[in-house]
Amino acid sequence: MKKLLIANRGEIAIRIARAARDYGVASVAIYSDADASSLYVELADEAYGLGPGRPADTYLDIGKIVEIARRAGADAVHPGYGFLSERAEFAQAVIDAGLIWVGPRPAVITALGDKVEARRIAEKVGAPLVKGSPGPLASAAEAVAFATEAGLPLAIKAAFGGGGRGMKVARKLEEVGELFDSAVREAKEAFGRGECYAEQFLDKPRHIEAQIVADSHGNTVVLGTRDCSLQRRNQKLVEEAPAPFITEEQRSRIHDAAHAICAAAGYTGAGTVEFLLSQDGVISFLEVNTRLQVEHPVTEETTGIDIVIEQLRIADGLPLSVTETPPPRGHAFEFRINAEDPGRGFLPTPGLITLFRAPSGPGIRLDAGVETGSEIPGLYDSMMAKLIVTGATREEALIRARRALAEFKIEGVASVLPFHRAVLDEPAFIGEDGFGVFTNWIETEFRGIEPAVRVDAVERGILRSFIEIDGKRHTLGLPTALFSDLAAAPQSPQAASGVSLAESAVTAPIPGTLQQWLVEDGAEVARGEAVALIEAMKMETRVLAPKSGRIRILASAELGKTVGLSAHLATIE
Repeated sequence: MKKLLIANRGEIAIRIARAARDYGVASVAIYSDADASSLYVELADEAYGLGPGRPADTYLDIGKIVEIARRAGADAVHPGYGFLSERAEFAQAVIDAGLIWVGPRPAVITALGDKVEARRIAEKVGAPLVKGSPGPLASAAEAVAFATEAGLPLAIKAAFGGGGRGMKVARKLEEVGELFDSAVREAKEAFGRGECYAEQFLDKPRHIEAQIVADSHGNTVVLGTRDCSLQRRNQKLVEEAPAPFITEEQRSRIHDAAHAICAAAGYTGAGTVEFLLSQDGVISFLEVNTRLQVEHPVTEETTGIDIVIEQLRIADGLPLSVTETPPPRGHAFEFRINAEDPGRGFLPTPGLITLFRAPSGPGIRLDAGVETGSEIPGLYDSMMAKLIVTGATREEALIRARRALAEFKIEGVASVLPFHRAVLDEPAFIGEDGFGVFTNWIETEFRGIEPAVRVDAVERGILRSFIEIDGKRHTLGLPTALFSDLAAAPQSPQAASGVSLAESAVTAPIPGTLQQWLVEDGAEVARGEAVALIEAMKMETRVLAPKSGRIRILASAELGKTVGLSAHLATIE
């Protein structure tokens, strides 16, 4: 390959562009209007616009991306993670266009990306498994029927997704139907397909995974384990390598199962095989992510292997640079630095970063997609950066992590930094008396922290118009920041008398897209009842009634409309 198109955005686009440069390959970035001023666009060798719209119109538009690759003269495509990274039809479209696909073959993505088929492969090679539905569930009623048969808790998962998107855990039978519908909506938004299946959910499990790399010469190598148990809303917040507090027998079983599954599937490229580990030591295969993982840096830091360059080598037909599992050198943590407010249930907080001052020093690596002055759009996920801390031992890595997190300063948007600082003082995470963290530990046992100061989101993006030159029409795109001084500041809803409606107003807890009303106009609602859903940063957030009474939905609160933080949606009489 000579020129690599990166079919992604944010910090992972920067990570891949840097690897391309180290590998001696030019990089091509793509960007939506909302990302026109993003850091990754500047750091790539070239950049091409995708135009305006939601992800379906930009980063999920296969035809548009392949056409840009052709125009740019790219001969290879790296999908990163998320978006189209696990879509076999995208891989096939790239190959059909005569380009090099950096990833597994389309047939392998189909087999392992279909979580139900992946379970069948795992079962065939003898990997440990819990009971699951035989295929995707056709309806909420079918989900309820399976829950009745299999028992609770039950995990409902997107059959063609990953990264926790489109995953819900039902602990009560009466919530299974609603959570199934919610999982389907999230899966469609994140992956373009809404099929979901279900399987038994191990209560209070740890999340352990194995990183593998495999070439086209028949070599498959497990690079080690990671623990990713510290999650919220099924999204990882802190990962570490190697996975601590497991026996060598458990580690060996995870390694062997991961190797067997990938070898049986004819896997090539970098991938991750995920498992759950119950409190009583039961291991269960979860899924295979047929792509680069967000948390790959902790494995890089503890093995000395650049996994992205390994992907490029494999795509070029070269053999692996490693032939067996390397012994871990030290211990590494990754802290996902998301624009979320942990004091308000990790609500996403898109907006403008007025200060981004990162730590440095021994053992510190920062994979960032932002800087001071960057904007976090509400259309995409909330990750700004990843802080990776490495030490000779887990204890040394913890000490360095406390120092690094104390130095880290972000202003303008809320961030999860307060959570990361707090969790490093939690006995359950430190592990002095054993590792007490599990996948829903944050929701059930973490004591919580104070909310951050609220900040109004600022969306800049591109203002599009046209200009005529010698009679020919040309599209013109200008940053909306040029016109920011002309925009009037939003005002709080006021009654005709000038009295604030705050106590009765149903308002948007986050900026995003008004996706669904859960109640009819005029219905009686109770204080704290969910009345609507807003989608932002690929996640659904419930809008709650501030008081009991009769709800009156405003005519301006139309479904599909983008609403700002604290936008007035309805009034409770």
